[in-house]
Amino acid sequence: MILSKYIVPLLFGTAVIFAAAGCGGTNEASEQGGKWRVGTDASYAPFGFQDEKTHAYVGYDIDIIRAIAAAQGHEVEIKNLNFDGLIPALQTGDLDIAISDMTINEERAKSVDFTDSYYKAGLSIVVRADETRYNAFEDLRGQKVGVTIGSTGAEVGATIPEVQLREYSTISDAFLDLQNSGVDAVVNDTPVDEYYVQGRGKGIAKVVPAQINQEDLGIAVKKGNTELLGQLNAGLRTIKENGTYAEIYRKWFGKEPPVQ
Repeated sequence: MILSKYIVPLLFGTAVIFAAAGCGGTNEASEQGGKWRVGTDASYAPFGFQDEKTHAYVGYDIDIIRAIAAAQGHEVEIKNLNFDGLIPALQTGDLDIAISDMTINEERAKSVDFTDSYYKAGLSIVVRADETRYNAFEDLRGQKVGVTIGSTGAEVGATIPEVQLREYSTISDAFLDLQNSGVDAVVNDTPVDEYYVQGRGKGIAKVVPAQINQEDLGIAVKKGNTELLGQLNAGLRTIKENGTYAEIYRKWFGKEPPVQ
């Protein structure tokens, strides 16, 4: 009789533990106090980069994911990874979310799930400031072109006839090699290109005024994580409706977001 006083609660507690462990489809982030582990490649200013003074991660992507998280009652922990390591980190469970100027396309959608679009981007060409040979995408035939590993710039660059494609871990490395004449041009996302030539690349490089295409950017989660995907889409809708999205867009791009 005395033993039953202790055994029953013990058995009940054990059953609760096993029941919780057996529940499928749980959100991994919810098991960590509501903190989302967010991966980004912090070399894609103005989307994501490290502030030189505070060393904090800042940028459009960082502000967007923090605003979405706040709208959903979560916090975020930002982790800096090379772009080509983001999707593998989602697949292994090392990250909950990846946001890094990532284009939504069919190939990536085989490995991860994407939210609704949070930015419309496109690819352009960066060349040295004194360069006059390249005025269109077709002019890159047979030239040395720099791209980042795993990017849509790499996919498009590979279609250039007779191209000498050089892949880099970060876009900063590609721009540096362009400056040092290691490549003739860099194919990359237009907002990042424009930010570079107006900042660190001012007087060194320029953007060829011929955008190659238009792309939708999305936030990625592990394939099948419908709970987290739903939270992200709901948060994105909230910040678009309450004006936070437009405020962040103006902050980083100096103009109103396009009408959707």
